[in-house]
Amino acid sequence: MGAGSELANRFRAAQQTPSRFKEVAPLYSRPQDGKMDFLPWAHLRLPPFPQIALRVLQLARDENVQLHELCDLISADPAFASEVLTVANSVLYAPRYPSSSILQAVAVLGSNTLQGMCITVGIRAYLGKTMRFPALRSLWRHNLACAVVAGRLASGGLMDKDVAYTAGILHDIGRMALAVIQPKEYGALLEIHRGPAISILNGERDLFGLDHCETGRQLIGDWKLPDDFEPVVSAHHALRRTDGAWDLAELIKLSCQLADAAGYPAFAGCGTIPFSTLLNELPARERRLFFPDLASLTAHLTEAVHAIECA
Repeated sequence: MGAGSELANRFRAAQQTPSRFKEVAPLYSRPQDGKMDFLPWAHLRLPPFPQIALRVLQLARDENVQLHELCDLISADPAFASEVLTVANSVLYAPRYPSSSILQAVAVLGSNTLQGMCITVGIRAYLGKTMRFPALRSLWRHNLACAVVAGRLASGGLMDKDVAYTAGILHDIGRMALAVIQPKEYGALLEIHRGPAISILNGERDLFGLDHCETGRQLIGDWKLPDDFEPVVSAHHALRRTDGAWDLAELIKLSCQLADAAGYPAFAGCGTIPFSTLLNELPARERRLFFPDLASLTAHLTEAVHAIECA
């Protein structure tokens, strides 16, 4: 049986299984002629992303924002604040002295670091119980690994490492939305698909009518996120530029591929590029200060992902 037939069978079976996502409008309808008519974006009802996380991201990029404003916003939701504080005290950030309040955490780590932590907590909350599906948990880990790699690459160059981490954690936000809308169906696609990372886009279009890059681009606008994240979420599978440019979007492309190579692919059958090839594509300064071999990168990512998952 081919991959398409297998997916179609699993797709039909999943449709007949009760789901807690019934309140979400389906992405398609199946008229009498048997063809799928996909709903336009404006008619979709995506589950809301935690508003505190989005608001923190918007406020943290305002040079005039006061620390107490960020603290008051986060502290307004005790459960969210507790998760942020736990992440702030994890080995990922390795504070010399644990923070006992959001105000202390912001004062020690800074507002730029805070935005990455809040988006991390927000995405974890957004995915919720969908992470009981192994394929979707692996997707979450890929996102984390990409963010950690991005922060490390930026710290070796001239970019802000916290902005790079935030871009990394956001780069697959379109996948997260697809996962939340139809977790079983999307999980099935991720489990059986084989090919280069970019090849999954066709499968997503067949299943949803749009791919995760298109979804992410729409969400950047709908959620009023900073415009400089748009090329990160919509073009991270595009070919590398040949003019030697090195900006946030290019950094995320390589971070995503390095996460794949280090054992944290977005889907199990994802084809990877050799670590040595990716290392040689880095600018000289970033290459010199990055991990010298795949084993050391993998060990670092394993520790970082474990720290977040245990937080």
